Amino acid sequence: MNPEIILKELKFKAVRSSGAGGQHVNKVSSKIELIFDVQNSGGFTDEEKELLFKNLSSKLTKEKNLLLTCDESRSQHKNKEIVKARFLQVITNGLKVPKKRKPTNPTKSSIKKRLEKKKKQAFKKAFRKRPEF
Repeated sequence: MNPEIILKELKFKAVRSSGAGGQHVNKVSSKIELIFDVQNSGGFTDEEKELLFKNLSSKLTKEKNLLLTCDESRSQHKNKEIVKARFLQVITNGLKVPKKRKPTNPTKSSIKKRLEKKKKQAFKKAFRKRPEF
């Protein structure tokens, strides 16, 4: 991953923000949309791209673009910085390879506890039945 190349490939779009704010919100475009084309990016290797496609599939559009928005602040510049930081966080999390799970065996005490609980439950159920004469 090459952050300098990736940050140059980002596209920003200023949009009118929704919600409360009165007259100011109706005339100022403070919401920022960040668009990043993962498919055609030169900052990632092919393996990294495949990992991103797999891990960020819910955040990607049909054209394999990553779309993030921010309208937390009234300032367009602040929103731009926030969305950049969020983008880098999403990308670093998307590139993490999960650890392989090592299968383990249950301990002797856990097996013993499980069997005792099972016997207790079976006794409780048997005790509920009508007695046979």
